[in-house]
Amino acid sequence: MTKILFFDIDGTLYNSEKKIPESAKEAIIQARENGYEIAIATGRAPFMIQPIIDELEIDTYVTFNGQYVVYKGEVIFTDGIPAEQLTKIIEFGHERNHPVVFIDDSKMIASVEGDSNITISLETLKHPYPIIDPQFYRSNNVYQTLIFMEEKDELLYMEQFPNVKFIRWHEFSCDILPKDGSKARGIQKILDKMNIPLENVYGFGDGLNDIEMLQTVGISVAMGNGHEKAKAVADVIAGHVDEDGLANVLKELKII
Repeated sequence: MTKILFFDIDGTLYNSEKKIPESAKEAIIQARENGYEIAIATGRAPFMIQPIIDELEIDTYVTFNGQYVVYKGEVIFTDGIPAEQLTKIIEFGHERNHPVVFIDDSKMIASVEGDSNITISLETLKHPYPIIDPQFYRSNNVYQTLIFMEEKDELLYMEQFPNVKFIRWHEFSCDILPKDGSKARGIQKILDKMNIPLENVYGFGDGLNDIEMLQTVGISVAMGNGHEKAKAVADVIAGHVDEDGLANVLKELKII
């Protein structure tokens, strides 16, 4: 029976310099040669992962935390927040000077110019400040929206909008997801296509947006540099991504 490995990118495949350690790259190539399918499960957009899927020759991936799923190069599932719901969140945020960034499969679009929290957050992704169009979501597909607010404001949004999820990825920003949206749901769409049971699935992650994936897959691995809440639900704790943690845990699990 085929087995498949799903890798998060930031903090799992990418080290603190936003590069794939050579040891990790070699380990993934070896895992593929050993018969494992290789896939990505990330909060990033498809256009943001093109270099890594080219480098690792991957054509199956879950992006936008499960909102845009590709199997063998074909889009098999998309989702997003309905425009009327997004309007309420945007207006609520606007009253509190909390801007948003919309993301489709090819670009980012900001609701305001020159916001420092947008700049600081996106710099961690090595992404420039987006173009401006506050009405973009009304006439275009938006697969993920980022809202820029601090953790102290998060509970306010969760109470006001219980039908969506706010998943923090930066001290100044959260992803807005459908209530049932997650990497786990996106992974299941791929497993349905491939007819692979969950017990044959490995998930590797480090962040809050990896928790559902780590709770769902057959064998879950959290990186040593990961969030404590991610490590708490994982079956295995790997070493730090900067210290060959990914390659070493693949050896530990006898994948390579």
